[in-house]
Amino acid sequence: MTLKTHSSQDLLNTYRPLIDKLSLPEKVRLLSGETAFTLPGNESIGLAEMAFSDGPTGVRGLKFYGDPVALFPNATLVSGSWDDDIAREVGVLLSEEAARQKIHVVLGPTINLHRTPLGGRLFEAYSEDPYLTGRTAANYVNGMQASGTGACLKHLVANESEEMRNFMSSSLSETALREVYLTPFEIAVQDAHPYSMMAAYNDVNGVPATEQDHVQNQIVKGEWDWDGLIMSDWYATKHTSESANGGLDLVMPGGDGPWGEHLVEAVNRGEVAESTIDEHLARLLLLAERTGALSSDRSQLRTFEQQMPSPTDPARAEQLKRIASRGMVLLKNESDLLPLDSGTVALSGHHALATQNMGGGSAQVTPPYQVSIADGLGALLGSRLAVADGPWPRRRPLAVDPESVTDPGTGTAGMEVTYFAQDGSVIKKFHSDLAEITVGWDDDGSQIPARLRIRAKLSDTIETARLGAMGAGRWTLEYQDAQGTVVSLDRSCEFATNDPGEAILRPPAFEQICKVAAGSVVTATVDLVDTDWSARLLEDPRYNMVAESHMAGFDSFGKFALVATDVPVDENQLIAAAAQAAGQADTAVVVVGLTEEDETEAADKTTLRLPGEQDELVRQVAAAAKRTVVVVNAATPVLMPWLEQVDAVLVVGLPGQEGGHAVAEVLTGVAEPTGRLVTSYPAEDAASPAWSTSVDGDLALCYSEGSFIGYRGYAASMAPAPLFWFGHGLGYATWEYHGAQREGDQVRVELTNTGRRSSRETVQLYFQPDDVSQPVRLVGYQGIQVGPGAKASVSVEIDPRMMRAWDEESGNFVELGGGTFLLARSLGDVRLSIRS
Repeated sequence: MTLKTHSSQDLLNTYRPLIDKLSLPEKVRLLSGETAFTLPGNESIGLAEMAFSDGPTGVRGLKFYGDPVALFPNATLVSGSWDDDIAREVGVLLSEEAARQKIHVVLGPTINLHRTPLGGRLFEAYSEDPYLTGRTAANYVNGMQASGTGACLKHLVANESEEMRNFMSSSLSETALREVYLTPFEIAVQDAHPYSMMAAYNDVNGVPATEQDHVQNQIVKGEWDWDGLIMSDWYATKHTSESANGGLDLVMPGGDGPWGEHLVEAVNRGEVAESTIDEHLARLLLLAERTGALSSDRSQLRTFEQQMPSPTDPARAEQLKRIASRGMVLLKNESDLLPLDSGTVALSGHHALATQNMGGGSAQVTPPYQVSIADGLGALLGSRLAVADGPWPRRRPLAVDPESVTDPGTGTAGMEVTYFAQDGSVIKKFHSDLAEITVGWDDDGSQIPARLRIRAKLSDTIETARLGAMGAGRWTLEYQDAQGTVVSLDRSCEFATNDPGEAILRPPAFEQICKVAAGSVVTATVDLVDTDWSARLLEDPRYNMVAESHMAGFDSFGKFALVATDVPVDENQLIAAAAQAAGQADTAVVVVGLTEEDETEAADKTTLRLPGEQDELVRQVAAAAKRTVVVVNAATPVLMPWLEQVDAVLVVGLPGQEGGHAVAEVLTGVAEPTGRLVTSYPAEDAASPAWSTSVDGDLALCYSEGSFIGYRGYAASMAPAPLFWFGHGLGYATWEYHGAQREGDQVRVELTNTGRRSSRETVQLYFQPDDVSQPVRLVGYQGIQVGPGAKASVSVEIDPRMMRAWDEESGNFVELGGGTFLLARSLGDVRLSIRS
């Protein structure tokens, strides 16, 4: 897409007539949010309100838990296709979802890197490689913006871990910043021109990301000549003048914060020039014009009247299923076990029945439905399939499924919720068909309640249950036991960190196993705590917080839920039953994985081991079965101590609302798993070039590996060889490479599909510099579909942005010297090499 760009002076000249109509307070008013996800308008200059929505695995809308929307396959399945067309299509479909909900800007894609496999938010990001990430992002943005919706690259920059993310400082060299962490942003800017970016929570080398004059003004707006808008992450802005002068254009969300009257006063004191405010406003007006929210003629504003597919549209289901299957990765396939033949199948594992189709945090949506692997495979295999549960894979309590309880007042599925004021009077009482209740965030309440009550009637079939609650406060939970006696549980849930995001994204919780009467009504009442975030954040100088900071102004708020889940039988019995079923079938398929408590915003992992007794499930099933397939329902690496005992391993990521159908089609050969890994899989914990996400006493996290991130570090022997390399993936065919030659800015290679099926191959081109101080790096890739026994010629373009190194002495990029091009299926399977 060709887009006219503007210099800062051009922007000011273009919008000067509108800017000059506004007073300083009116200008500043437009540079902060109106509500959690909207911006204010101004009729005098033809500016309509704008609406933003979280992404990138669905367009959630203006509510953290709102109306049903389409749940897309997660980011690693999109990038795992290594296919520009898939990334572009996802952008188009998300734009349709945005238009259906009258959203101007989708807050995605997330293009931070998979620096360490422990990162909790990796499922939202594309890969460990800056080139694959940037190229995927550029195509996603092009698809989205060509369809009329603005994209927002996030999070600028070096935001690769979640621990203490609001306060920690990523410590890295200028070389690593330029060669690795800024590269995806640069590629997306040059190849797609995104309308906006989001500044991260963290500091970078001691300076908050929202105040990074070096990154935001000098590099992004200066060197790259980018004319888009930089907004803060939600509540990320710490200081007034520093952020305004440092290149931030918009503070989010709405409410009291560090700009508003504080920024007006800073201008009046001479700390911030009014011309700086004017430039921020000009960038906002350009964003509004590009997304249809600015016109002197109100009838010309974007009205979103075009009818878009619903989240349950059959055509949408087919699209989501195809996208998911294209990114799935076949890691191992002994004796061509997959695709499955006509024999009987024993399916086991808790993830088979409760498939994890999305991660946690701001990427969560409320989908219209979710298809489990058991349902998907059952639809294709019918009576040939036997299904068994598996051990519980969770460590934290799980909010009640609102479909499994009824509202005692209405008798319909869901719960009764009541808000109380401090004096005990009822603020509001309503029915909820959502699992979790958010308070004081986006609930549009007239006042923050002092007490919250949730009531729900359990199913008549439940005799033993995990009962509890989620959310900070003092809880009282009442239920009837097996004898009909009312039992009361009193618990206090306290925050574990000083991160205000914990209240919404990872609230404290409790549960215990209880014997309950059939159909018992459970009543959970919580007295909300006064978090007093301001005092907690201001008292520690390491947090670099001031009184006007957005984050230091939090009122009581949080996420609350009832915990009420049926307790399965003893886990040893579950494993034994799964093994027994596996021994009676022709093939065993065991599904293992992670949950949204492992792959989530606001928390990192501490190990790559599968939670619970899932490894033992695989071992016992494999020991009993004739042939064993392991399906890994996770977006990020896990350890595989059972790898040599099983015949096939398929990684299916977090596959979205059509996940079960997509997995079933791949297992049975209706679709091919054409994906390639986007993250190297370590052989054991700590065996990677970068590992820990823990900060030191000064809240700093050192990026000591420099530019040797991921496969680059493995190739330089900075860690033991990985279990599986970045780029690995088998598909359902085998390949021969021959005849490689350099042709200008391309490398050409001849391929032969030596398999029995038509298949897609992804030719990966790496460059190994002769200079050993420089890492090997991916410089191009190209996919192609080839029939069985057929030959094809593939040309892979060399991206010149990957053929350079940062010279800290001169402060510029310089071209790399000599080296070797490697044509590979991954760095663990190099097929050909040629000198540069």
